[in-house]
This record gives sequence, C-alpha cells and structure tokens, in this order.
Amino acid sequence: MSDPLKLKTGLRVNDQFNDILLELESWYRSDRGQYLLGQLRSTLRPHLENAFGYHILQIGPVREHTLFGDCRIHHRVQASESAGAGVGLVCETGEIPLESDSVDVVIAHHSLEFVDNPHQALREIQRVLTPQGQLLVIGFNPLSLRGLATAVRGLSERSSWRHHQPVSTRRLTDWLHLLGCELQDSHYLYALPALGSGRLRRGMETVDGWAARHNLPVGGAYVLRAIKTVVAQNRPRSRLRRHGEKLIDLAVPKPAIAPNPAPRAPGRSAGVAARDHNGEIVH
Repeated sequence: MSDPLKLKTGLRVNDQFNDILLELESWYRSDRGQYLLGQLRSTLRPHLENAFGYHILQIGPVREHTLFGDCRIHHRVQASESAGAGVGLVCETGEIPLESDSVDVVIAHHSLEFVDNPHQALREIQRVLTPQGQLLVIGFNPLSLRGLATAVRGLSERSSWRHHQPVSTRRLTDWLHLLGCELQDSHYLYALPALGSGRLRRGMETVDGWAARHNLPVGGAYVLRAIKTVVAQNRPRSRLRRHGEKLIDLAVPKPAIAPNPAPRAPGRSAGVAARDHNGEIVH
C-alpha cells in the first residue's frame, strides 16, 4: 500500500496477545513455519490470481508475512492488533473500522484462534466483505498432530499457547452457513512437520505432499474458502459505532469518463421499420 490507513480503535492490546503474538511470529520464522508458509502460498495462489475487485484485506496476528501473492487487486490492507512493518490498520478482529460490504477479498490468517469470541470476529469479517466477496480462513487444525502438540504445550501455565482456542473446520463451516456464506472448498496442509535433513526430510515431505494432494483432514493447518451470498446491508453494524468512531469508507474508483464528443449511436438499418410500444410502425 502506498498510502496506509492508520487507525487505533482505542482498545488496549493486552499482555496475553503480545505473548502469543511473539510466539506465533517466532514459530513462523522457524524452518517449520517457513515450510507451512510455502504450502499456504501455493494453496492460495490460484484463488488470489482469479480474484477481482478493488480492495483485499489480510487480518490476523501474524504481521511479518503477507499472503497477497500475485493477486491482481492493487489496494491491499494488512491489519493486526499490534503495529508492525507493513501493518496499515491496527484494530481488533472483532471490531474492524471499515464500512460494511466494502472489501472484495479477506484473508483471515489465524484470526479466530486467539480471540475471546471467535464467532463475533467471524461475524465482523463477514460484515465488511462485499456480496459475492471471497473469504479465505486459515487456522490450525485441532484434529491433527500439530493440534495435539499445541494442546500439550498449552497444559503448562507458563506457556503462551494455553490461550490458543482452535476452531475446527466442522464448527467453522456451521458458522459460515449461519452467516450467509457458502463454503466453496477446503484444503488441509502440513500433515507432517518438516523435520530432520537428508533422506528423512525428503521422506517426510513426500508423505506430507501425498496427504495434501489427497486432501486428508489430518493436516495441521487448513484453508477454507467461502463466498458471501447475502445481499448488501447498506448499514454499518460494527460495535465501533457505540464508541463514536467513524468507519473508514474504502472508495470504489469511478468509471472512466466517456469521450467528448461521444461516438454517434448507430442508426437503424435501411429498410427496417421500427415499432412503438403499441405495435404501430414508426417512420
């Protein structure tokens, strides 16, 4: 973005979020995290290359890694609860300060797993999405080896992962249906972590690739793609209105001005008679 939007909602980012933010970003910088990022970008590429519209939003706690790829939508907004390089909008996922029906594509990257009310967060994401807009939800799958390992880590009182609340794909699908979003497809990735080196590493990647191609629901991460099917509301529903905050209106470019003088409209072909609404011939 050449002209980033900077807005703070006035809500304090708590220490719990800062701890999990650092843990999550540290994990994504690791070898395993980079491996998953590569899989996510490959999975998102065909959806984003075919996306159209004026505005695309990525929202979630991961600030250092964007997933826009080669999307043809030029106005890109990255939002997070904490400021950082590339973050143009600082806000909570449950209170997005954008007008309703204004964003054509939303990438929700771990947006539902680290909030107190994930259903409210998803409702807010759905609100800002345009009718027929595309929603791409990325999360950790609790029914996987990765999910089991995270649950075990969360048993420790000193671990930041104790605040992690994963949302299963089944639960997420039900929420999407209730919010008027039609599930298009789902992808499961990262069935096996990238471990070791040499022959062991190549063998694990081969098995992981096979599981991804067959879309086995045991992947450590998922990508759900949905389309918003409800019509435009034409009214903001964000709780920010209660705080007196003004929602940001993402303007749509105006159509090109017709040339002046405008080209003359083609006339009737010779020998062809026109009829008025009563069926009488008009000369």
